[in-house]
Amino acid sequence: MNTDQTSPRGGPSPRYWVLVGSPDNIARTTALGFSLQGIKSRHRKKAERMAPGDGIAYYITGHKAFAATVTVSSECFEDHTPIWQSLNPKRPDEDYPYRVRIEPDIIALAVCWVPAEPIARQMTYARKWPAEHWTLAFQGNLHEVDAGDFKLIREALAATTDDLRTID
Repeated sequence: MNTDQTSPRGGPSPRYWVLVGSPDNIARTTALGFSLQGIKSRHRKKAERMAPGDGIAYYITGHKAFAATVTVSSECFEDHTPIWQSLNPKRPDEDYPYRVRIEPDIIALAVCWVPAEPIARQMTYARKWPAEHWTLAFQGNLHEVDAGDFKLIREALAATTDDLRTID
């Protein structure tokens, strides 16, 4: 964990996260202008570790692609207003109650989402799984990754700048 590290500015070092979501849920976040993100109830402890300055990369299920990066701009708070929906039939009432305010960084249009497999094969985090089962790294809603892994994702998204839009 990086809780004892400090940034060059003297504050805590940012953490980096991969948020796994459906195309429908990223559409809901997009509709909010990438200003708010909900996290599933079973990931409360991770959500509570999020802090302003942390980075989040979005992995889209079904497409096996990265779609965006954002910066966390608030502490975690609880809110049960329905926005996102779970596709898990065992948890139909999941309302993603742990939320953080976010600011957009790089937001790819759906036609430009970046295939995740070549990036995942370079990520330290994904090395925990056999190469042929790289998608296991993206099971579950929220994963903490190191700065190098986040940089790989962000650079891959930035490399497609001609086909990306940044929301101000």
